[in-house]
Amino acid sequence: MALPSALDFAGRRVVVTGAASGIGAATAELFGGLGADVVGLDVADGSLDLRSPDAIDAAVAALQGTPVWALVNCAGVPQTAGGRIVLAVNFLGTRYLTEALLRQIVEGGAVASVASLAGQGWPEHLDLLGELLATQTFADGVAWVDTHVDAMVDPYFFSKEAVILWTRRRARTLRRDHGVRMSTVSPGPVDSPMMPSFREAMDEAVLEWTAREAIGRMARPDEMALPLVFLCAPGASYVSGIDLIADAGFTTDLDEGMVDFEGLEG
Repeated sequence: MALPSALDFAGRRVVVTGAASGIGAATAELFGGLGADVVGLDVADGSLDLRSPDAIDAAVAALQGTPVWALVNCAGVPQTAGGRIVLAVNFLGTRYLTEALLRQIVEGGAVASVASLAGQGWPEHLDLLGELLATQTFADGVAWVDTHVDAMVDPYFFSKEAVILWTRRRARTLRRDHGVRMSTVSPGPVDSPMMPSFREAMDEAVLEWTAREAIGRMARPDEMALPLVFLCAPGASYVSGIDLIADAGFTTDLDEGMVDFEGLEG
């Protein structure tokens, strides 16, 4: 059966970071099933290290010669990696890679990044986030992080807030100047290889409560893959600048006062 044109990635190159496991692996597999020429990048195989601008430049250089339809930023690290590394990988390296690869992304293409339900507090930190986003280089960003990271309640949360706000602010110029769409997906708790680290670093009771109040379980990585693919799909040509919250309705229930906080206290 032929794929509908809205989801047909045949002949389109898609770059997926963090492709060795979890959401990245599931996303790369789904793109492949839709006909995409998938390039998977991951620190596990040495093809990408988001902590290093030189390594990012090398990865981008290896991709030269073939136009890119979409970049999907799935790579990330949890709090257990340490605040400086968390911000370097989850935001600074992701931003650097995106800007470096932008010249190869074709008009009509897209950038989609994995944010998080943990990043939904961004409106409360606009001044501090604005300072980080105003840094012009990777080195400037690291210097800013070195000055501020020790005062952060949770660098992982802050890194995902930065991804969301950066996307919101960058999406307009990307689509107007380059014809490239840019959005994020914010998953709720996902039962991925990173979950043991999240359990170690965060309140496990809160993670379980969130999953229970959402749909009675945590998400699977493949349940985050389709939202990411959708944001990059040819048929989603009028979708840009959004943060697609994929949490089985938990955020809406929270906003409407329908979640059971007694269950959390218990």
